[in-house]
Amino acid sequence: MARTDRLMRLMDVLRRAPAPVTAAKLAAETDVSLRQLYRDIATLRAGGALIDGEAGVGYRLTEDSALPPQSFSRLEIEALLLAVGELRQMGDPALEEAGRNALARIVATLPERQSQQALHAVLRSFRSAPVRPDERTPPAGHLSLIRQCCWDEASLNISYTDLQGASTSREVLPLGISYSDNNLMLLAFCQMRQDYRTFHISRITALSRGNASFRPQRVPLLRAYVEERRARRGQAASGVNIAVVGSPE
Repeated sequence: MARTDRLMRLMDVLRRAPAPVTAAKLAAETDVSLRQLYRDIATLRAGGALIDGEAGVGYRLTEDSALPPQSFSRLEIEALLLAVGELRQMGDPALEEAGRNALARIVATLPERQSQQALHAVLRSFRSAPVRPDERTPPAGHLSLIRQCCWDEASLNISYTDLQGASTSREVLPLGISYSDNNLMLLAFCQMRQDYRTFHISRITALSRGNASFRPQRVPLLRAYVEERRARRGQAASGVNIAVVGSPE
């Protein structure tokens, strides 16, 4: 792991873990030896981070010079906590962890009174499991690769089983992921159909990064999709019978 990434990861642990955090826990979280951890703590302190504590006792981040001070109302703090808590329902562990880390960074910049409000917020999300987890839980690694290909504007090769049980393989241009109560959906432009399609991510049985790049077409494709949907809705409102865009044929 690069030094900068390692130090950022150490700061993230100090922000989110209950203080004081032992050196052993910090070393395990950042995957370094205790000797390296002590050097990293010294580096952060030299950079301006106020870290109380010492070896054998534990560490506490008392002031984070890397982040500007912020102020939120009590209701805004509770809204942030509730939103991040709801990420557990997305069936996306990487996204949930990113939300927790982002929230920890925000809370670390709050004045003492507001950080206590974040600790003892009234609004919390404590759902035990996602709704219909069979439809919400994608195969391991799928979401990370889909997200990466969306940002890289790279094609995806997918094997897919539709709602009728038919299996196909195709190359698609991934445009985005849609989260709902019951499903995770991939919006893509299908090279085989030359049209927009939506796919249940839980029904993608295999996928790999394709060789085609569609940079910088992702945003124009999304805009065209929105305009097409609007046009079709207008036709439907006028009594014209049309097929629903996005059915994965």
